[in-house]
Amino acid sequence: MLVAISPHVPRPSWLRQRVPAGENYRELKSLVRDLRLHTVCESAACPNVGECWSRRTATFMILGNVCTRRCGFCAVQKGAPLAVDYDEPRRVAEAAASLGLRYAVLTSVNRDDRKDGGAELFALTVRALRERLPECRVEVLIPDFQGSHAALDIVIEAAPDVLNHNLETVPRLYRQVRLGARYERSLDLLAYSKSARPEIPTKSGLMLGLGETPEELLAAMRDLRAQNVDLLTLGQYLRPSLKHLPVIRYVPPEEFAEFRRQGEAMGFRHVESGPLVRSSYHAEEAAS
Repeated sequence: MLVAISPHVPRPSWLRQRVPAGENYRELKSLVRDLRLHTVCESAACPNVGECWSRRTATFMILGNVCTRRCGFCAVQKGAPLAVDYDEPRRVAEAAASLGLRYAVLTSVNRDDRKDGGAELFALTVRALRERLPECRVEVLIPDFQGSHAALDIVIEAAPDVLNHNLETVPRLYRQVRLGARYERSLDLLAYSKSARPEIPTKSGLMLGLGETPEELLAAMRDLRAQNVDLLTLGQYLRPSLKHLPVIRYVPPEEFAEFRRQGEAMGFRHVESGPLVRSSYHAEEAAS
């Protein structure tokens, strides 16, 4: 029987980050507030917010900051969704221009209240970024759109530079970790994107430390390669609060390095693997 790590046990040294600070951090925080935007950096309590914002990079979260699903790992607020704000794409582009971004990452909450799952606003935001910043590359980190290929078509027709959808965990843990999602549906989304637009690289990510075995993790990685997924991120799950799923294990850096090696041997074009890695961590370098 797996035993959760007590929340009172200090995190290992390799998971400690400095408190966010600095001029760039304060400037970006003010910019996001003034433009009424959301970032997954703040809403999902990302441990890298200080590092990324000090480098003037952020992952914009569109379609509000209230999710229609209740995944056991995620810090984003759950409940009744907000009205879709069709001015949001313009404001995201304005923020990206102010930051001088060469690479922008877009993600969203789940919007199961909408027939297209929010695909329309993804496409509008990609196009707004391209219009305002023609040289800026755009990565989209999308929800599963409840398996709708028609919704996915809306996004890929906007031609993002990378299409990312996270598998998150191994099949055995889906019911606890990704309530409302299905492992096979996520794999199908990635496979469909690659078949419809093979020139757009696909990307996915997995969290470690939720109780998966190394064999289960490697099997999930092989499943992703079977769908011709190009890019992979592997990072440690960190419990956002006592209301969320507990951490079963802190995976040491040397194991992340070994999983990177095995992922590269499987044929992934790039594997970003480490305790503090998240979906958009060093995204520009991974997509180069």
